Amino acid sequence: MQTNFAVTKTIKEKPFVSLFLKRNKRLFPKMKNVVLGTKYNLSLTFIGEKRIRSLNKTYRGKNRATDILSFPLSKNEGEIFINFDRAKVEAKKFSREMTNFILFLFIHGLCHLKGMRHGSTMEGEERKYRKRFNI
Repeated sequence: MQTNFAVTKTIKEKPFVSLFLKRNKRLFPKMKNVVLGTKYNLSLTFIGEKRIRSLNKTYRGKNRATDILSFPLSKNEGEIFINFDRAKVEAKKFSREMTNFILFLFIHGLCHLKGMRHGSTMEGEERKYRKRFNI
């Protein structure tokens, strides 16, 4: 099976991040392939507060950190950036475990790369994928 998928970290080493990536390294490509297809090239990068704030300000005009950003680069290529620190805060707000919330965010980002915008249609798609992957 073709994956066309890369994961990188640009944040200081945190035990949870390394353990999370090790435990879920096979799940991310499977999820990507189901949502976007095997020919889609995806880069997933875990970054810190400063970097995601800078990206959010530059590309969305919002001067604040967020938990996830998705950038389509072409029809078959995109990038997802996830901020573990902000995700940890958001996971608590939604009463979710951190691992579950990161996987939820990944699905959310994949749906954006599929061309979806926030709303009931996107939420329905997210539910479908969360159910499929037990998230």
